[in-house]
Amino acid sequence: MSADPSINESKLKFARDKKAIGDAAFKLGNLTDALRAYHEVLLYVEGLDRAGGVASVMKSGPSDGAEEPKDRTEADELMEKVYANMSACHIKRDNWKRAQETAEKALAKNPKNYKAMFRRAKALGEQGYSERAEKILEELIKQSPADAPTATAELRRLRAIDKERQKVHNQKLKGWLSRGGLDTPATEVVEEVSSPGTKEARSSGAP
Repeated sequence: MSADPSINESKLKFARDKKAIGDAAFKLGNLTDALRAYHEVLLYVEGLDRAGGVASVMKSGPSDGAEEPKDRTEADELMEKVYANMSACHIKRDNWKRAQETAEKALAKNPKNYKAMFRRAKALGEQGYSERAEKILEELIKQSPADAPTATAELRRLRAIDKERQKVHNQKLKGWLSRGGLDTPATEVVEEVSSPGTKEARSSGAP
């Protein structure tokens, strides 16, 4: 049975107000209050009866050959924006795992949320998943010319970090090989099992 539309509208109004509070806190750098407000938004809009929500059409048009955009409720749009904003909060806290998770939840609501796409890529890159991050950034550059400069800069940064990591790795490997590499442990084992008598015999030239 559908919920009373007036109840849903009341919840949506509360959620809109809470989101505004969260946005204001974020702009002031108060991330704790921002995340708290965003969490309250989710508590109010998750599970709202879709039939009682305020329907709206996705603003992002489909790419060539894609399906027609589907109708979404205002609750869907609020959740998308809140998850994307939560991702921004977690990035500022260097909480990369949570930044990735919340960005992915925003993208589940709207795959064309380019801010969430960028934040997901950044979070993945900071966790060491460079290849996945670079693939997302390359796709973002193709899909959103407006975000291309920022995405390109992040892509270059990740590739520079990867190059430096590879350089350090190669230097360590070179140093290890120059010290004998795999031959060193074998030599040590031979010395350990050789008895003093054997060493004396070898030094005296005995067969």
